[in-house]
Amino acid sequence: MNPPPRFPAIFYLGLIFSLLALPRLPAQDESLSPNVNKPYKNPNAEKTAKSYERENRDVVQNKDKIVAACQLKPGLDVADIGAGTGLFTRPFAAKVAPDSKVYAVEITKPFLEYIEKTCKEQGIKNVEGVFSTPTSAKLPAESIDVAFICDTYHHFEYPYKMLDSIFTAMRPGGRLIIVDYEREEGISPKWVFGHVRADKKTVIEEVTKAGFTFVDEVDLMKIQYVIRFVKK
Repeated sequence: MNPPPRFPAIFYLGLIFSLLALPRLPAQDESLSPNVNKPYKNPNAEKTAKSYERENRDVVQNKDKIVAACQLKPGLDVADIGAGTGLFTRPFAAKVAPDSKVYAVEITKPFLEYIEKTCKEQGIKNVEGVFSTPTSAKLPAESIDVAFICDTYHHFEYPYKMLDSIFTAMRPGGRLIIVDYEREEGISPKWVFGHVRADKKTVIEEVTKAGFTFVDEVDLMKIQYVIRFVKK
């Protein structure tokens, strides 16, 4: 029997480098939630703000506690991804003022225009609107210290691509906070099962695949969760 062939050291080095070069996340060419963002092509921002910021909404009732869970302070640049009508963008801006910035990231231009209008009315000068796409937050590399995603993760059609863009935009040691709906029988409203793609366990798995490290969960609400991650 002939002995197995010996490969030169350069072969093994090449193999190692090729493995290291493999993508951190799976390729994702098809939307996981087709048409989930169809209602947001050209909404009435004023009308939507009344719905998003109504007093009986869980995240509105717990807004101050959620902001506190983000642990913001001057010197931190923040991305409010899926900022909507600016419910959290505006208080975030106050927390990091005067020199740090809040990026209001949105795929819906009328929402960005509404945020710009309300910030101007309230004298808020450290908010910058960013028109994103379904696959990218469109933020510069290492431009943020905190990324916040509230009631928006389930609107990510291409979560792996979006998470990769957020990871790239975040500085080392940066933090990611996600607020979204529980997807559990006996806890979640019925509409959640037809609208929210992933349960909390799946979200944590997807985010950790993107390179983030799970830190903890903040117990604030019954039908929604607050989970925190870090980029090490």
